[in-house]
Amino acid sequence: MYDIVIIGGGPAGGSAAIYAAKAGKKTLVLDSNKSMTARALMWNHYAVEEITGPDMLEVGKKQAAKFGAEIKEETVSNISGEAGNLKVETESGASYDAAHVIIATGALANLAEVIGLETKEHREPRFKTAIVTNGDGETSKKGVWAAGVVAGISAHTIVTAGDGARVAINVLSEIKGERHVDHDVLQK
Repeated sequence: MYDIVIIGGGPAGGSAAIYAAKAGKKTLVLDSNKSMTARALMWNHYAVEEITGPDMLEVGKKQAAKFGAEIKEETVSNISGEAGNLKVETESGASYDAAHVIIATGALANLAEVIGLETKEHREPRFKTAIVTNGDGETSKKGVWAAGVVAGISAHTIVTAGDGARVAINVLSEIKGERHVDHDVLQK
């Protein structure tokens, strides 16, 4: 069983995977390889002069894998079960057991509708539907969380990456029963 299965490998899902795996949690990323970031060029990231979307996605996957996250190219078709015992099914027929799931599918909210999550109109003009979440990123289904554009967040990659980290930290905090903190310090 995975501690956390993340659906989507774009900035939100990738960032969530880095935090989850770095915290030592058994982490799986299921990515359909349909990220809109693959078409982007970013000049507006703090501390990064310029990066292409494909390069950003590749670096993010390498970072997550470095900390132990597994990454598979799969399209998720269903999530069933209850918090602590969720089953994630893919179009290829594979299934994965997870304690928690983070949906970070960018503009694609169809999975949320299939599994009956509460949705709302997206506030961004280019997107129709967003998943309703509480202040921590949890959806109407206990144990299923949402981060990034699919959760109604701005489509700017720096914002969605931050939201993925925020939601992962909240999931990790719930798992630990106390606030999760991840700060690395330079060694002198």
